[in-house]
Amino acid sequence: MKTILITGAAGDVGTHLRRELAKKYRIRASDLRSLKKIGGETYARADVSKMADALRITKGVDAIVHLGGYSVEGPWEGILSANIVGCYNVFEAARRNGVKRIIFPTSNHAVGFYKRSQTIDHRVYIKPDSRYGVSKVFGEALGSLYADKYGMEVFCIRIGNVGERGALRGSLRHPVGGRDPQEGGDEDADNSFGRRGFGPRWADVAPAQARRGVAPVAR
Repeated sequence: MKTILITGAAGDVGTHLRRELAKKYRIRASDLRSLKKIGGETYARADVSKMADALRITKGVDAIVHLGGYSVEGPWEGILSANIVGCYNVFEAARRNGVKRIIFPTSNHAVGFYKRSQTIDHRVYIKPDSRYGVSKVFGEALGSLYADKYGMEVFCIRIGNVGERGALRGSLRHPVGGRDPQEGGDEDADNSFGRRGFGPRWADVAPAQARRGVAPVAR
């Protein structure tokens, strides 16, 4: 059974994802906070802003879903440490430990200053609406660098919202489009929007659905 590391595993998205993947994968759940274990997963407490912790938790895994860090706007010092330094540490630790595949759940806040009346896709110019949004743009750029320079396979998903009946739970259930999270794809770096596909449309997810072979799932 393959091992998937989920950072930020105690958060809402991490908890949803752990529940969905627990029966198929060996989960290594990592967070600064304690959490209630799901199934046979293991827990590794870590502060990803520290390279030693990032190296420890990424050793021996097949793929990483990097959710760790601030999930909302925050003070610059916190965003810098958790979302920028921490993100770099996870990517670099993965490279050093030979982990080839990273899924980076980014955010619609990376392009949050487009008007809601516009329908945009993954090709638009970045317009972050916050320090948090800036940190997600950094993560997307870092993923591109590690894909092009080191041959890692990186898939970025710009999340809108996640909940029990939220917009992205259907997409997160199959974080790499229904394929095995540690399997390779046709491209090294991919940046896509994900949403459930129902209700008002702001982000065009058709390119992601076409490239990844998935369709919206009502929850």
